[in-house]
Amino acid sequence: MMEALESRRTDMLHDTQSTRDDRRLRIDKVGVKGLKHPIEVKDKAHQRQSTVATIALTVDLPHEFKGTHMSRFVEVLNAHGRLIQVETIPDILRGLQARLHAESAHLEMEFPFFLEKTAPVSGAVGLVDYVVRFDAALRGSEYSLRMQVVVPVTTLCPCSKAISARGAHNQRGYVTLTLESREIVWIEEVITLVEASASCELYSLLKRPDEKFVTEKAYDNPVFVEDLVRNVAQRCNADGRITWFRVEAENMESIHNHAAYAMIEKAPQPGPEPGKCV
Repeated sequence: MMEALESRRTDMLHDTQSTRDDRRLRIDKVGVKGLKHPIEVKDKAHQRQSTVATIALTVDLPHEFKGTHMSRFVEVLNAHGRLIQVETIPDILRGLQARLHAESAHLEMEFPFFLEKTAPVSGAVGLVDYVVRFDAALRGSEYSLRMQVVVPVTTLCPCSKAISARGAHNQRGYVTLTLESREIVWIEEVITLVEASASCELYSLLKRPDEKFVTEKAYDNPVFVEDLVRNVAQRCNADGRITWFRVEAENMESIHNHAAYAMIEKAPQPGPEPGKCV
């Protein structure tokens, strides 16, 4: 009895969002941002890693409607259970299209991905975290997915090495690699590709013999920020799975009060079945 009464009260409430708007301006994306939700991500060993993502859900809005129904975005997300998996993203987007009567739907998620790394000499094991982002879209029935991984690395300046009698300045750099692929490209593969392009990779746990090793490795492999993006781009071009990429590198210079930056972007190439990054 009370449920029926509450339903009638809800039906009587004015739906302002569905009223007509006369400005004739469609909105490309409208929705919700900053949702925290548990997700599961497959790693290359086919194990599942549980983490927490920050999610944005949006749809397009035709010019004739005043607003969208924000609660429906959360309803669609929650309908897929407590844990969201990468494989369920297309289903979520289809749910947004249907629930909000939209032509296109978008999902963005950002989450920490953890990789167990072994120190090069002592074998000490520690976890390193990487920032991963997925940007998925469903336009009609066409699905696309871009994956972005932010990889911290060590870079050593070739100029400093060439002109200095003792040592060379080095710093932590951040490489942001965004890509589309026609086949699965694993997050770990992206991390390895980027780390191989730098002076040296980073570790969370190093003993003194390890510190000696990584310091000398960086000294033997100096790279400018320009070298770094070219090295990454060269490896991406050699991977037939990758159809498009953008590589950005930013070095937090240790002897300057500014950062050094470089970027290379490859034009999209036609290929079957895009959007299979995992």
